[in-house]
Amino acid sequence: MQVASTHDPRSALAQCEATLAQDPQDYEASWRAASALIAIGQQTASEAPDPARDSMYDQAEAHARKAVAADPKGAQGHFILAHAIGLASAAKGDSERIKRAAEIRTEALRAIELDPSHDGAFHVMGRWHAAIARVPGFQRFFARNLLGGRVFDEASWERAVTALETAVALTPQRIDHRVALGEVYIDLKRYDDARAQLTAVASLPVEDALDPSFKERAVERLGQIEGKRDGR
Repeated sequence: MQVASTHDPRSALAQCEATLAQDPQDYEASWRAASALIAIGQQTASEAPDPARDSMYDQAEAHARKAVAADPKGAQGHFILAHAIGLASAAKGDSERIKRAAEIRTEALRAIELDPSHDGAFHVMGRWHAAIARVPGFQRFFARNLLGGRVFDEASWERAVTALETAVALTPQRIDHRVALGEVYIDLKRYDDARAQLTAVASLPVEDALDPSFKERAVERLGQIEGKRDGR
């Protein structure tokens, strides 16, 4: 199907919804609608509670699940579902988020299994490992032993780096890959590596509606680590 540019997610969403009105089982329209809703939600930029944004993420998850049901062997559907679950989970309770963390991993790994060159799925896996690695030890213990989140045992900084480095290698022009990798390097106090990724962002073309905000984020992160030396 022909859709509007990724620079205009609202128009893309409208086109997808028109297609889905005619064929509710359309695979491409379903995952593209989910992707557009995610982009619109992320454009709010605020970390404060936002029911409208949370509703968009819930709708994105619903569309992504329809995509996977329509074509279980479509890598893009599984990737978008993993992405949508992660964003929609932010508004859930602790127990629900922990349960959904396992599903994020499952869907991202399924996308990679179906398409080993899917850079987006590697990005999701990298952020998944990093997000769990950032959780304080006692909270991880609570999640693992009291809430059944044993999948947390598999998360590590090393795997976060490997997954995000793979995403960058597969699609080096993607700004969000480099920003996410740079932020993980900062967590690990690998400041020179972080600077290399974040500095590269300035010369990359804007290809997505969210790219301008990612470029701003790269500049902010570079400012935060100015003068810092590795391991300190």
